[in-house]
Amino acid sequence: MVVSKPALSLKSDADTPPALVAECGPAAQFAWDEFIYGKLRNLYTRRNYRHAVNQFLSWCQSRHVDLVRVTPAHVGQYFDGLAYAPATKNLHLAALRHFFDELVTRHVIVLNPAASVRGERYQVIEGKTPEMTVPQARQLLASIDTSHVVGLRDRAIIGILVYTAARVGAVAQLSRADFYDTDSQYCLRFAEKAGKSREIPVRHDLRGMISDYLRTAGIQDDEEATPLFRTTIRRTKQLTASGMTSIDMARMVKRRLRDADLPQRLSPHSLRVCALTDLLSQNVPLESVQNLAGHSDPRTTRLYDRRHRRVTRNIVERISV
Repeated sequence: MVVSKPALSLKSDADTPPALVAECGPAAQFAWDEFIYGKLRNLYTRRNYRHAVNQFLSWCQSRHVDLVRVTPAHVGQYFDGLAYAPATKNLHLAALRHFFDELVTRHVIVLNPAASVRGERYQVIEGKTPEMTVPQARQLLASIDTSHVVGLRDRAIIGILVYTAARVGAVAQLSRADFYDTDSQYCLRFAEKAGKSREIPVRHDLRGMISDYLRTAGIQDDEEATPLFRTTIRRTKQLTASGMTSIDMARMVKRRLRDADLPQRLSPHSLRVCALTDLLSQNVPLESVQNLAGHSDPRTTRLYDRRHRRVTRNIVERISV
């Protein structure tokens, strides 16, 4: 049973430009709006860049540095003082470069003070996401009680994460129309990062998981634009008409990991690592795994290859000290 839930009113915290921007006049405020709402189409990037720029502007304000008087020295000093990982520090620097580019374009400042500041040098050899093994993934799926619609929903979500290697954010965006029959096979259509839309075939057991959920939930004939995976009303096991967010799904996976007595360090992304690592371990060509993962660069796919770590462990165990 699906129960309608009143829509929440959302208010953006970026409706008002930061004080330093507002003090510079209409051109700076226009550049701020253009930077936040015009250039940043991805909501996660928008949130992260806005946070980075706001943090830097607060730093400047505490030192009584006006926006038009920011120099590379200020940016470099701020950058040196960030107690973040190299990747996060470089994200902050990228946000500042883009922001000041807009100020240059709108003739608020003459030169971009962040353009000449060098970022952190680092090289990622292997992804940091904890790997879930194939036996652990099987244990997780088998542990779910599917005697009710919530269990069927959760099994279908985890099944999609395992059998398509999709990101949890893409799974959260699925609508009912994104699970469809092409006459020859069932497919899922995902809206991925950078505006990519990808169609991934659904294997027979995953098709059964999704179909069981849709049938029990009674939403197989709902409007095409409705969310595929719905939230519940507390612990009533009744579905609402509202879609689950990626945060909802991440929390659900954590609960299911706990119920299955699996390590809590694992996450939804660990299921993606499991799928891609398993394919690479079976000597599936890197290009094929890259296509499944939706990576533009094969070097990104190689970050999911944990085989060399196992070799390293075998080597160090042989040291005769």
